[in-house]
Amino acid sequence: MSDEIATSIRQLKEEKDAVILAHYYVDGKVQEIADYVGDSYYLAELAAKVPQSVIIFCGVSFMGESAKILNPGKRVIMADRYADCPMAHMVDLERIREVRREHPDAAVVCYVNSTAEIKSESDVCVTSSNAVKIVRKLPNKKIFFIPDNNLGRYVAKQLPEKQFIFHDGFCHVHKSIHREEVLKAKEVHPEALVLAHPECTEDVLELADFIGSTSQIIDYATNSDDKVFLICTEMGIFYELLMKNPDKKFYSVGHRQFCPNMKRIHLESVLTALQSLEPEVELEEELRKKAERPLQKMLELAK
Repeated sequence: MSDEIATSIRQLKEEKDAVILAHYYVDGKVQEIADYVGDSYYLAELAAKVPQSVIIFCGVSFMGESAKILNPGKRVIMADRYADCPMAHMVDLERIREVRREHPDAAVVCYVNSTAEIKSESDVCVTSSNAVKIVRKLPNKKIFFIPDNNLGRYVAKQLPEKQFIFHDGFCHVHKSIHREEVLKAKEVHPEALVLAHPECTEDVLELADFIGSTSQIIDYATNSDDKVFLICTEMGIFYELLMKNPDKKFYSVGHRQFCPNMKRIHLESVLTALQSLEPEVELEEELRKKAERPLQKMLELAK
């Protein structure tokens, strides 16, 4: 059945001049059928370059919004209308405005895991792969980092010359990875290296042999001479890790390492999105233009 669906997807994709972009956290079968698979930074950058007129986005809502912000002339279709990121809604406009009143010299640095509305009130966007690089380049000494507390604190540790104002947002998947679970997994696999995403809590990051974004974790494991790894991020990454490293072993450290929103996306929903070209991401032009500025600044500073 899945082979028939995959064949239909390929045919429709050609008919409708569509490209399929998928995040590493979605189901492996979706990653297999996608034209491009990557983390949020790669997909944001790629969305501005693909020649097709239709983008089928296999990810959560903020990713589709980012693609539409950067590509107003393209149709951006979400593979699932309800796939959302709770963290994206963990900061509001009033909080940003409050900090700006209290700290007019602060730069508002917005993690790309946020709504278009929040981006529109920010100075620059960042992803987990480029946050340190971009914040280092900013002339501002004071940084208001939103919405993720854990990524913000990780960036602050790398840049002691900056002063950070933190927010209390978090990724529920990475926050659910606990230090005790990592230590227990290390007892079972003492030879394993611990690879962690900077959205994890600080006590987990202290145990990591490597800290990086999803794509950086994949690259590190692929280039490493080590053969056994404990992975502290969403388990969708295992598909790419095993594809690139069939001779290596990868283990999770707990049973909660999955995002139910990302897992809403499957082959059937991709096919339905291609057939109906719905739900389409639509943004008011004024909001899109305001949100585009911090995204474009991210792409420029990340070079």
